[in-house]
Amino acid sequence: MAEIKCIHLLVEGSVQGVGFRFFVQQQANALSLTGWVRNLMDDRVEILAQGDENKLTQLLATVRVGPPMAHVTQVTVEWSNPVVLYKRFSIAPSE
Repeated sequence: MAEIKCIHLLVEGSVQGVGFRFFVQQQANALSLTGWVRNLMDDRVEILAQGDENKLTQLLATVRVGPPMAHVTQVTVEWSNPVVLYKRFSIAPSE
């Protein structure tokens, strides 16, 4: 079995109110990733995803583009080893 990695993303741009969280959840589920996505009060979207490194890289590439109504200007990326293992990928309450 592949080693589980974790990626933490902060996404900036026009990323709230455009279906971004639902889009990320769909992409993560299609890639069999776990974790969560949520809106932040400063208009960014935060993502924590876990799974195979290659699939996380695919998610990152998709997030950099976003759904059709979004306009991503910057993605801050931090790789790590998971501290907590999630069972599914969910939309978390806004922070």
